[in-house]
Amino acid sequence: MSTIYDFSATTIDGKTVKLDAYKGKVLLIVNVASKCGFTPQYKGLEAAYRDLHDKGVEILGFPCDQFGHQEPGDEKEIQQFCSLTYDVSFPMFAKIKVNGDDAHPLYKFLKSEEKGILGSEAIKWNFTKFLVAKNGDVLKRYGSIDTPASIAKDIEKLLAA
Repeated sequence: MSTIYDFSATTIDGKTVKLDAYKGKVLLIVNVASKCGFTPQYKGLEAAYRDLHDKGVEILGFPCDQFGHQEPGDEKEIQQFCSLTYDVSFPMFAKIKVNGDDAHPLYKFLKSEEKGILGSEAIKWNFTKFLVAKNGDVLKRYGSIDTPASIAKDIEKLLAA
């Protein structure tokens, strides 16, 4: 059986990272986009990261252009947007697909572990979030409308566990 730590991903600057580097951390994994109505959530994600990173939280951003062509840029443009507009300091990864046959293996795994509404595996839109426990268990899936502030209590509970 796979765990989240069996996967690797390419960072936004082209380095391969094994996710086992995040063992013992609470993870919030988010598919992001720069031109979406939910894009202002970058502000809340960054605030949560700055507040909780030293307590053991990592937020991992995965740009995706599968929803309304809302992430049209390349990695350099995405990185520049995130830095200049939201001062993002949490780890960002290369643009991926989250649905379909070409979906990133990590997202295939996340979706199989925590289904969406009515048992659907498909990601419905940008800024879907997955909460992962320190031991790598995928615990909860949140929709786009769930803000970082609204899920802070769930993150805090995991940190206390």
